[in-house]
Amino acid sequence: MARELWQESATSLAQLIRSGQTSSREVVESHLARIESVNGAVNAVVEVRPDEVRAEADAADASLKTGAPLGALHGVPFSVKTNLDVAGYATSEGSIAMRDVVASADAPIVEKMRDAGAVVLARTNMPDLGLRINAESSLYGSTHNPWKHGRTAGGSSGGEAAAIASGMSPIGLGNDIGGSLRNPAYCCGIASIKPTRGRVAQGNPSAVFEMAINAQIMLADGVLARHVGDVRRGLEVVMGAHRGDPQSVDVPLHGRPVSKRVALVVEPLGGETDSGVAEGVRVAGRALEAAGYEVEEVELPLLFDAYLVWTELMMTSLAVAMPRIEPFMGEEGMRFLELTRVEFPPATAESLALMHENRYRVARAWREFFTTYPLIVGPTWTQPPFELGFDIKDAESAMKVMEIFRFVLPANLLGLPAACVPTGVANGLPTGVQVIGDLFREDLCLNAAEAIEQSVGVLTPIDPRP
Repeated sequence: MARELWQESATSLAQLIRSGQTSSREVVESHLARIESVNGAVNAVVEVRPDEVRAEADAADASLKTGAPLGALHGVPFSVKTNLDVAGYATSEGSIAMRDVVASADAPIVEKMRDAGAVVLARTNMPDLGLRINAESSLYGSTHNPWKHGRTAGGSSGGEAAAIASGMSPIGLGNDIGGSLRNPAYCCGIASIKPTRGRVAQGNPSAVFEMAINAQIMLADGVLARHVGDVRRGLEVVMGAHRGDPQSVDVPLHGRPVSKRVALVVEPLGGETDSGVAEGVRVAGRALEAAGYEVEEVELPLLFDAYLVWTELMMTSLAVAMPRIEPFMGEEGMRFLELTRVEFPPATAESLALMHENRYRVARAWREFFTTYPLIVGPTWTQPPFELGFDIKDAESAMKVMEIFRFVLPANLLGLPAACVPTGVANGLPTGVQVIGDLFREDLCLNAAEAIEQSVGVLTPIDPRP
């Protein structure tokens, strides 16, 4: 049976359009039909404007006929999380109070996708201000996991991951300060990359406030897709310096040769790890060994310290921002923040200085570790995707969720790149790992993720399941 266009990878679609075997308009129509067919079951796509999308596709097809130079993703549709500016669309961030905040210009990452010829297809769901580990929004409602209705798609880029996993979009954009590109990739069985801080320019032209210190240090915009190759291509397109982000830099994607040693972390300290998740990590280890990597189970330096410093930095920054945040948060979002609040003594000049000294101490230990083990492979979440609403059931369940995603935190704290890739299915839900590397070594992370993908296979797209 012939494959539908919505089943193709972003890279394949670019090739088909470039060669004239299909058109951007035909690709867009296929995805619009897929959204119409399946979005009702998952609620991942929250805004699509068919007339605008078709007009962009027609313009891409017209430019193809002129013989003008083409970008790497010419004519390929992409989806965008609703906290990234797209000119003319609301940057609602999942919040009722922000539904009328219309962007006048594109975010840098969106601008770079358009410069590569890609076509804005749809906006995707997220929790209010991205401050839950799922995609339950006061404005748009809850996104369901395509693998099992009623389970979380992860977050906060959960709408993106669910849309991509169910074939509504071939590639999309999100961001990550506490696993928000990696959590949903794991939950939905797709791939993603959280780049090194500064690799991809960020910041919204519509932003009223300057970027908070936790975001300056730990936030990164990135790419999600079904195939690791598409994630790599997307990263190549969106990376690089931009006038809108003073921290963004131009750094080549490929670095110097290093050893192929991998530190495998099957059950990270700080909590329990599900047996299916642990087996997924071992699957990744075996795949890497078969691909010529030297894999060794080892303990990471100062791992618990990394959890603690991430938590202190987040809580300190949120405490400062809370008067601005609270008016924009829905009731359930505020409940999650209240249930997961970790009390630290009031911040002082001394405590802030000590916090950053501790961050530097952890970073120095990890930099030394990478000289022996250039890659770290371990779980993204340590448990399967939880039921919708579990994170706000009570204090115990909320803190259990915090425990589940603990292993994503060091990459944010230290600004490190981390690629996600599926490793299989356990009890009807996907398993997966993240591959963490040293600063600006996304190439090594993606190479290893691709080796795992070649062994395991690509799990999506799928039809949403009950």
